[in-house]
Amino acid sequence: MGYDTRTEITGHGFRAMARTILHEELGQKPEVIEHLLANAVSDTLGTAYNRTTFLKERRAMMQPWADYLDKRKAGADVIPLQGKSGL
Repeated sequence: MGYDTRTEITGHGFRAMARTILHEELGQKPEVIEHLLANAVSDTLGTAYNRTTFLKERRAMMQPWADYLDKRKAGADVIPLQGKSGL
């Protein structure tokens, strides 16, 4: 994607950004995001009994994420503000 991981963003930073944006901006479920990012299941019985993979949901999540990144790469949306400057 053209990011310099030595000077612009780390792998961990990119994962943190993805986790936040997928949930807050794109409305994805946190438990599906965690599986997508290969994070450990946080509930106490998760590793012993939770065998979910959310594969269908993870596949569906990738298109909105790719669209979001493509949109950011193309340039920000500029929303004109009404009213006086500086307020």
